[in-house]
Amino acid sequence: MATPTAGPHSIAEFVAGYESARTIRGFRCGRCARRTATWGLACSQCGGPLEEVDLAQQGRIVAGTVVAVASDEFVNEAPYAYVVVELDGGGRISGWIRGVGTEELIRPGTAVRFAPSYRPGLQFERADPGGTRPDPA
Repeated sequence: MATPTAGPHSIAEFVAGYESARTIRGFRCGRCARRTATWGLACSQCGGPLEEVDLAQQGRIVAGTVVAVASDEFVNEAPYAYVVVELDGGGRISGWIRGVGTEELIRPGTAVRFAPSYRPGLQFERADPGGTRPDPA
């Protein structure tokens, strides 16, 4: 396995990136060009060195669920959706969408965009909040 040429940010810096810098940071492999939002020291696909990059701020939902009974940190946000998003250009990341009470609104293929907020976690919003149907999967 190859050793990265530059040390990646810590997990705390990774979280601070989207909570304060208002960007989604991730990695791109210098060997196979795979992009990932998962913190790591080497590419999980080929073992190549990783470099930090800004990832796209929009993508499509690949999985999700509606949370009706929330933890203390999110008690005032319920119901909300917890989603996994495939970012445009590569990389999957999980986050949440406030005000979603039905899984119909978060079907796979639904377009979303990063919605920087003072709230905790990585927050997204539907790219078309008017409710048009997502592209068929």
